[in-house]
Amino acid sequence: MARFLIEVTHENEPIACIRVAEAFQRSGSHFLTRADWGCEDGEHKAWMIVEVGTKEEARNIVPSEFRKETRVVALHPFTLQQTAELRRVHLK
Repeated sequence: MARFLIEVTHENEPIACIRVAEAFQRSGSHFLTRADWGCEDGEHKAWMIVEVGTKEEARNIVPSEFRKETRVVALHPFTLQQTAELRRVHLK
């Protein structure tokens, strides 16, 4: 399984926060309860890290009306060996 960061953005309006939360509740998505939301700090986004097979599977966790604006980023750690190789290749 691969790890992905899902980021869902919505408008900076109280009604938008309510709409997105209600949409996730209606969809039965676990996103609402497993996500971290930035609304109370003025950052109108929600983030969640998931382990699924593909980027498209990660996007499909989000209710359809928010998928177009959703950003999905593949995550991976660097080992010490990979970091050394990056340094060797890119800092000649």
